[in-house]
Amino acid sequence: MLIKDWMTTAILTVDINTSVMRATRIMKENNIRRLPVMSHGKLVGVVTDRDLKEASPSTTSDVDLHEMYYLLAEMKIKDVMTDKCISLQEDDTLEKAALVMLKEKISGIMILDAEGNLVGLLSETDILRGFIHATGIQDGAHQFVIDMPDKPGSVSRVIDLLRKQDARVLSILTSFDDAPPGMKRVAIRVSIDDANVDTLKEAIGKLESYRIVYHGKDDLKNLPTKSN
Repeated sequence: MLIKDWMTTAILTVDINTSVMRATRIMKENNIRRLPVMSHGKLVGVVTDRDLKEASPSTTSDVDLHEMYYLLAEMKIKDVMTDKCISLQEDDTLEKAALVMLKEKISGIMILDAEGNLVGLLSETDILRGFIHATGIQDGAHQFVIDMPDKPGSVSRVIDLLRKQDARVLSILTSFDDAPPGMKRVAIRVSIDDANVDTLKEAIGKLESYRIVYHGKDDLKNLPTKSN
């Protein structure tokens, strides 16, 4: 999956000489947490809601309210921004972006084109959207998690069984850290007639050294919400 297919392209930016007060208002009105900072059409930094909060005088300080507003109006983004913002290319993968975010403990990345122009923003939410789409969970499919030999062709044996049951493979994810030595753990999400599930499970169980760790079908009708 490529970043350019999942990034947000409707970007709000601020100039380095924008006041902190105006940037704060832009963030609040648009419910966003970061703003790319531009100078002469090029990305030079990023400012986050945390940067603005840390730069603002505390309401418990001795600063007069009018003086505080004056300071915020005079203070510029270039004085509080981070000039070493992390960026990736639009043709980089979504997986690479997720790895960078996790490693750097950030929730958003600036996306540039080959010429170094800012073309998008990628957030944690964008990555989650891509991941959900790739897994196929939204299609209400069955998922099988299977420990199988870490050998060429081991997944193909399961695919052959799925084909015999007219199952359509939606996604295949493989991991090794959580599998026994010499094995790999493969999560396969498939669209299959419920009447064929037991036959498929029985067929997989007959494969030597294959073990079904989990089988289930996610209930998407009653997902928890903030109001629950």
